Amino acid sequence: MTKTIIITGSTDGIGKLTALKLAKQGHTIYIHGRSEAKVSKVVSEIKEASNNQNIKGLVADFSDLEAVSKLAEQIKNDIPKIDILINNAGIFKTKDIQNKNGLDIRMVVNYLAPYVLTTAILPNIKISVAPRIINLSSAAQAPVIEAILIGKEQDSANSTYAQSKLALTMWSFNLAKQEPKITVIAVNPGSLLNTKMANEAYGQHWSPAEKGVDVLVDLALSEDYKNDSGKYFDNDKGDPKGYFSQAHPDAYDDLKIKNLVSMTNDLLNH
Repeated sequence: MTKTIIITGSTDGIGKLTALKLAKQGHTIYIHGRSEAKVSKVVSEIKEASNNQNIKGLVADFSDLEAVSKLAEQIKNDIPKIDILINNAGIFKTKDIQNKNGLDIRMVVNYLAPYVLTTAILPNIKISVAPRIINLSSAAQAPVIEAILIGKEQDSANSTYAQSKLALTMWSFNLAKQEPKITVIAVNPGSLLNTKMANEAYGQHWSPAEKGVDVLVDLALSEDYKNDSGKYFDNDKGDPKGYFSQAHPDAYDDLKIKNLVSMTNDLLNH
């Protein structure tokens, strides 16, 4: 049965490769990126490579939360039923540290944007019979500092990135509890995969990008994972494929999760 799948940040890296693999299986795929020209180019490439015409584009700069909200409205109107949302968009290296609202761009793109987008389009996801949300976490996870989250202070790229990925994981677990009909899984697709992000950040890679692609496709579609909501899949463990593992301890701390969600909502609502 074909599904309607949105993959954020899918104009390159494992997002693009995952979109291609899913397109070849005949699903309806929405490619997202921040540049209209690039999105159009990738949509055409994937249509041709997959022989699937049901490939469409979504454009929004995830460092701008107003743009994310606008995109969410567009999705709510244009895509009545969403079967799978893969929150893949992420950023590590950036020349501008802050967005126009003074928030750290890594925190915005990696955590706040998927939070805003997903929360807004939940009604359309819930219409699906067996919906899934796959959130791309990381092996790098560090306790979330309120001052960093709200843009009062700055930290190193590594630290902020790790905080944004733990925030995403904590919220994934919270969402899984709030929405029992949706399978929500956080995944570290693999450290230092051969992608633009890893190569720009570290100048090297450990594993082919396909390792991450395969696990994303599996988590999105395989019946094996339908009862694994609220878990963290670590693709660094095991070979060729990882397994469910423990995330950072803060991801299991109800009080810390409650505080994070409360801080996030305060930040987004003011």
